[in-house]
Amino acid sequence: MTSKTCRSQQGVEMTGTREERNWKALNAGAFMAMVGPLTRVQNEDGSFVYALQTRHEHENALGLIHGGVITALLDQAISMVAWTAADRAPTVTVQMDTRFVSAAKPGTFLEARAKIRHQTGSLMFLDAEVSDGEHTVALATAVMKILRKAA
Repeated sequence: MTSKTCRSQQGVEMTGTREERNWKALNAGAFMAMVGPLTRVQNEDGSFVYALQTRHEHENALGLIHGGVITALLDQAISMVAWTAADRAPTVTVQMDTRFVSAAKPGTFLEARAKIRHQTGSLMFLDAEVSDGEHTVALATAVMKILRKAA
């Protein structure tokens, strides 16, 4: 695998290969353990990239990665970014819109990035992207609700 630099549709620069980065397993609960394992790496700017090494168990009847797997990866990345921004207060997905841009095949290493577009006292509006390192696979926008304990 060669090193390369490319820019995602959201303007995020991606450099290097997955082997060159220090990916770490992420405990994201039982569901994502069943889908995953999910991994993450921290960028120099402090942001995280979440990833999933796809397998044949992730494919649909057409032999492509099932949209539900990609959506789960997007939702998890969005949730982790929101949770971190909310000082680790629980956050829940109120709405998530997903647009599938291209297909991914089993064996593809999918990377998910999310960022906050706007935040109020109790809501966050986020954008996210899943790519295969070269091509955008899916884009999402989401609204997350911050759950705060009653005073």
